[in-house]
Amino acid sequence: MKILLRYLNKYIFFLLPETRCFSLKRFMYRLQGYYIGSNTQICSSARIYGSGDIVIGDNVWIGPEVMIVSSSFIKIENNVDIAPRVYIGTGSHIVGDKEERMAGTGIVKNVLIKKGSWIGSNVIIMPGVTIEEMTVVGAGAVVTKNFQAFSILAGVPAKIIKSSKKVSK
Repeated sequence: MKILLRYLNKYIFFLLPETRCFSLKRFMYRLQGYYIGSNTQICSSARIYGSGDIVIGDNVWIGPEVMIVSSSFIKIENNVDIAPRVYIGTGSHIVGDKEERMAGTGIVKNVLIKKGSWIGSNVIIMPGVTIEEMTVVGAGAVVTKNFQAFSILAGVPAKIIKSSKKVSK
């Protein structure tokens, strides 16, 4: 039943306004078995795929064309903002461990985005990454490992460009 709902929702969301009808979208994602917190806003063109568990907290913004793919577990805590065209995935491959292809044995690792973080547009968050609380990930970054909280990350691969104990105004 969940598979059928996921298939149908793809077409229903296509018909809905991009940045409206958020309570209906939350309801429809909940029917699919995802935990979606209160006042979370998911744009119509965002896509959530996979057989893994997904938990999205309260007051989260998920922008246009975001792709979330879970083969294991993804948790997005409260008050997180995710800009357009972000990719968050739990699956990958070990490079070159099979003779006939470079994409070797499949692996899955959980992803956690902690409270208050801001993910810029076109960011890629790789399997096994934890984005610590109140972290900013600059546009176009590729996050392949964990960093301390209250950091600003940028680059490919991402690195800390600024860090503090408290966010300054």
